[in-house]
Amino acid sequence: MDSQVQVAKRQESILATNKVLRNTYFLLSLTLLFSAGTAGTAMALNVPPVHWLIQLGGMFGLLFLVHALRNSVWGIAGVFAFTGFLGFTLGPMLDFYFRVPGGSTIVMSALGTTGAVFIGLSTYTLTTKKDFSFMGGFLMTGLIVGLVAMVGLLVANYFFNVQVAGLYVGLSALFALLMSGFILFDTSRIIHGGETNYLMATISLYLNIYLLFVHLLNLFTALSGDD
Repeated sequence: MDSQVQVAKRQESILATNKVLRNTYFLLSLTLLFSAGTAGTAMALNVPPVHWLIQLGGMFGLLFLVHALRNSVWGIAGVFAFTGFLGFTLGPMLDFYFRVPGGSTIVMSALGTTGAVFIGLSTYTLTTKKDFSFMGGFLMTGLIVGLVAMVGLLVANYFFNVQVAGLYVGLSALFALLMSGFILFDTSRIIHGGETNYLMATISLYLNIYLLFVHLLNLFTALSGDD
């Protein structure tokens, strides 16, 4: 009898996990399309670059909103607001690249690499079902260090006009590696029941893809020799 109960609970857990996975990837695909649309809108309207303080404020504010509404139907609207805002602020950067010689090649290379990395790492995790929870501490430490260094460079550039191109490239490489690790980590959390809310799972994977793409843009620009 106990074994039957355990089997039933295990099957129920598997069904719940599969539901979270389906909902997450479905919503993720919609938000990626939506953010691409808002980025295209910003490009069509020739929106000027958004100040990084406004970007950070809007991102964290909307992220807090999604977290607060994660168990409500309004949380879906929050997810689209969050991803739409990030797409809109990305538009001016993409518009710049598409206007300079070789920029479109850089964008498409970064986009293709981002897609290949995400699909490859996600497929590997889903197929092997390996538990990458052990990476959590290392990834969070690296993220904090990277964010502190990035903010420091932005502040130094803003107030003292200090620019060190090599450090920006190094930080972009660090963030690209960290986001690849977070794809493994966040996908593993969904599979093993560490994340049961598909709204938060969607936000996590979207941010991984978004930041990976942005920092690959920086890396491919540096490799192309363009300023």
